[in-house]
Order: sequence, then C-alpha cells, then structure tokens
Amino acid sequence: MIKIGIIDDHQLFVKSLSLLLTSLKDFAVTVESLNVDNLEQKLRTITDLPDIMLIDVNMPVRNGVEAVRLLNEQYPSIKLVALSMDNDDLTIIKMIKAGCCAYLLKDTHPDELEKALLEIHAKGFYNGDASNINYRRLIMIEKEEQALHLNEKEKTFLQHACSEKTYKQIASDMNVSERTIDSYREALFHKLKVQSRVGLCLEALRKQLVIMPDRGKERQHMG
Repeated sequence: MIKIGIIDDHQLFVKSLSLLLTSLKDFAVTVESLNVDNLEQKLRTITDLPDIMLIDVNMPVRNGVEAVRLLNEQYPSIKLVALSMDNDDLTIIKMIKAGCCAYLLKDTHPDELEKALLEIHAKGFYNGDASNINYRRLIMIEKEEQALHLNEKEKTFLQHACSEKTYKQIASDMNVSERTIDSYREALFHKLKVQSRVGLCLEALRKQLVIMPDRGKERQHMG
C-alpha cells in the first residue's frame, strides 16, 4: 500500500479526500492534519512515514510553502505534492521551488488523482500537462527530446520563467518587448510539450535545464 498524508485546514475536505483515497486499492491514508504544527507533532510520534504528502497551498498562520520547506528539510524521503483551488502559476512555482514534485488542483478527477499518485510514487514526479499531448505525436517524443535545442535567449527566459517574476518583469530584465517574451514562451511550450507556465517549469526542472538554488540537492534530479 502507498501511504498518503494530508494537510489541509478544511476538515471536511480532509475527510472527503481521505475516504476517496482509502476506497482505492493502492492507497492508505496514514496521517491527517489541519495545520503545520499539528502535523509536526504527529510525524514525531510515528515510525512509518507517509510516502506522499498532499499539502494545501493556502493555509492560515503557516502556509503551504512553509509546510513544504519544513518537510523537505526534516523528512526528505516524503514526496511532496501541492494542492490548490486555482491554477495560479506563481503560487505553484513557489511550491515547486520549496520542494514539491507535482501540483494538483482540488477539483482533479479521481481517475487522474489515482494516476498522478501512482506516477509520483513510481517516478517521483508528475506533470499534468503531459496528459494533454496529442497521442499521435508520442512516437516522435524520444527523437525530439534528443534533438532539443534552446538558444541563449530561450535559456535565459526559461531561468526567469521558473522564478516568481511576472512576464512584464522578465521582459524588463531581458530588455525586450512583452511580445518578444510571448514568442519565447510559445517556442518553449512547443519544444517542451507543455501548455502552461507551471508545466514549463516542471519540465525544465525534470530535464535539468534550470537550477533552483533554494531547493534541496536531492530535489534537483526529479524524474
């Protein structure tokens, strides 16, 4: 059984998600918590840590980023997954930089949730953008990845895109127009087979095209 932990300040959501996961054959929910302090206490008292921790992004007092940094530092063996109500790129990138290996929306279909958790457990990484690839192109992926080439401007943009900067700030830092930034973004979306900024950041990390200096060394080699 894959052991799952859940931390979210909404008790009804925690219980509902726990019931859903325990109804699936491969999962057992071993830790539930409504805040970071309570989670710390519970983890100190158990010897069998969860394999995966699902972490709410928006929690009062100590938020998801703080929870991820704490767990990444004290329990590096646990795979950390962000949970969010909305698909806010900059917030999710903060979670990834803190130590998450994936992000999932709270309205994710149960089938996709199951698939994501199985993949995270097996590979240590999940990028939801990958599920949107046109399957007729899958046979070309390996060759295209081998031929992946980024010019210097694209590399610079990619490093900026994996930060907390807005596209307008990136354009200013690179001394180019916002339209030029749009062209870099679309080119990289195509080359890395993604459809969002978060997907771009995840793929850049997985392929080791960028380095996040504030993450643990073991988290720089996801996938």
